[in-house]
Amino acid sequence: MGIRIIKTALAAIIAIYSAVYLNLDPPLGAGILAILGVEVSRMKGLKSAVERFVASSLGLFFASLVFTIFGFHIWVVALFILMTFPVLARFQLKDGIVTSAVIVFQLFAHGEVTVDVLENEVLLMICGLGWATVINFIYMPKDQHLLESLKASVEKLFGDIFTEMGSTLRDPSHIWNGSELLEVHRIINEGARRAVLNKENRLFGQEHYWSTYFEMRRLQLESVQAMLEELALVYEKLPQNEPLAELLELLSGEVKSEVYRGITEKRLSELRQLYKSMELPRTRDEFELRAAILKMTMELERYLAIAKRLKKRNVMLDKAEP
Repeated sequence: MGIRIIKTALAAIIAIYSAVYLNLDPPLGAGILAILGVEVSRMKGLKSAVERFVASSLGLFFASLVFTIFGFHIWVVALFILMTFPVLARFQLKDGIVTSAVIVFQLFAHGEVTVDVLENEVLLMICGLGWATVINFIYMPKDQHLLESLKASVEKLFGDIFTEMGSTLRDPSHIWNGSELLEVHRIINEGARRAVLNKENRLFGQEHYWSTYFEMRRLQLESVQAMLEELALVYEKLPQNEPLAELLELLSGEVKSEVYRGITEKRLSELRQLYKSMELPRTRDEFELRAAILKMTMELERYLAIAKRLKKRNVMLDKAEP
């Protein structure tokens, strides 16, 4: 937010000085347009500038028409709003409604529609929105370090969750408050938001790795939550608990690896075969417990499959861990 305020102040002052240099009236109008034009990313700033310029040009056209026909009366401004704002909204130019109003009010203040006045308003738009776009392009804060930090936090929390799940399998009376689950959900959402900004700041050669990464983690978190629902049903320790606990503890380390090695996937396949070779349940309670454990392995398989599937969409995810 601090950087955006500095950029807004810089864009506004340069736009005003430019308007003064060009003898535009009022020069502060360029500053207002510059303030409205500064955005949080390069792509959004460029899109916003185009939308605002088009909307303001349309507004100037309609205003010139109604003021010429009905005169410069206050009630005509209301007529202009009723005519123009629905049109701008219809053509997805809502962001330009305010800038359009600024230009039209300036035209109203002039009290006449002439070539010189219209040229003055167009140049004010170019100064204000133009400098806002230039400042947007000159500097945008880099999110790479922050994204790396969020990625590390997500992987640590995933590892902690798997460790806690393994502990619960070994000792069903183990108490865990689940705070890591809430925290990783928050960080994944923050990472996804930052990934969008990072992508919008790269107009050429756009980087899709971060968006794909946090989408992968979001989908995997759904699998983890499903595993926890099944784990809540495991109230007694069975022979099947221990090998699954070992696998989850292995995964808690693998999740932090920079390279997908497929070790967990291989061990999971061996575990499924081991379960098939065991005796069938003898009681209903044992059947239900083992069914919950089996469902956990199925969700774990889905967890691993998500990483493999999303890796095909981006070569960068060859560095992603399971």
